[in-house]
Amino acid sequence: MASTMMALVKTEHKRGAELREVPKPVVGPNDVLIKVKASTVCGTDLHIYEWNEWAEERLGRRIPQTMGHEFSGIVAEVGSQVKRVQPGDFVSAETHIPCTKCVQCLTGQMHICSQLTILGVDTNGSFAEFVSVPELVVWKNDPKIPYHVAAAQEPLGNSVYATLVEPVHAKSVLIYGDGPTGLFAAGVAKVSGASRIYLVGMSPMRLEIGKKMGADLVLNAAERKTEERIMDETHGVGVDVVLDMVGRQSVLDEGLKLVRKGGRYSAFGLPDGRLSVDMNNGIIFKGLRLYGINGRIMYETWLQVSNLLASGRLDITPVITHLMPLQRFSEGFDLISQAEPQAGKIAFVFE
Repeated sequence: MASTMMALVKTEHKRGAELREVPKPVVGPNDVLIKVKASTVCGTDLHIYEWNEWAEERLGRRIPQTMGHEFSGIVAEVGSQVKRVQPGDFVSAETHIPCTKCVQCLTGQMHICSQLTILGVDTNGSFAEFVSVPELVVWKNDPKIPYHVAAAQEPLGNSVYATLVEPVHAKSVLIYGDGPTGLFAAGVAKVSGASRIYLVGMSPMRLEIGKKMGADLVLNAAERKTEERIMDETHGVGVDVVLDMVGRQSVLDEGLKLVRKGGRYSAFGLPDGRLSVDMNNGIIFKGLRLYGINGRIMYETWLQVSNLLASGRLDITPVITHLMPLQRFSEGFDLISQAEPQAGKIAFVFE
């Protein structure tokens, strides 16, 4: 087996990345080496590619580093202490790598481990022919799930957690954000029995995908009619659930207005900085249940995701608009970095 591989590496403190030959990962006693079959592009990857302030602060001292973290593949090699998987298994991986020793890990909250490391951010990632991860985070996939769909389970898990942190059956759901996690959330709400699904976004192309995923009404935020339309739709009561997949002051302000008293607000989107909130009228007097959504519940969310995909009840392929080889990475990043994105989810596929 060759000792090197091709990988997409962040090499400089500026926009871009480089496809280069790098050493294949060394497998420790508790590690699993996986031959990557597909790896999807995340907003985090875009931040690293564009090299914004967050990327400089988080990765600046570690580059060159291989990018990517959402993937599926086939186990190629296992460490001497690995028991749960074997070569030939079809797997993906949880990208939140916990320490297993802190209070959070010891009380069933590994996804918010206090010493958390993230694949492709704090370690070399999956935009490569091979990736090595601890056995602890490996998830065995149902063989019925296609490679490119299985690769998107990590972001889909964000949407499942945000949507189903409480049941949505027979409830109205308002989703802010037409990026992949917002589009996935529409599909999850639909198959979970939501009575009415509203999707707010900025991209006409992605809003059309939202309809395919199950949104009953899509609203372009640029038209500034969301509040009027939602209040008309709900007879002045507001929606039962708001899923904030954006993380912006204007969305927070509007979402808190449009969620009904006694409703639920799931906050997943990450703001660029601090946001202010009307605690009295937006939360306390409304009796609002506010959830911070970080990652996926390990491993309850993964089981939900796997079951939804393997059953065929949830089809996320409308969101995955482009399959391309890693060699076309610059084209892929250009498609999603435009002011008017020209793609939903992009998957880099490997032979």
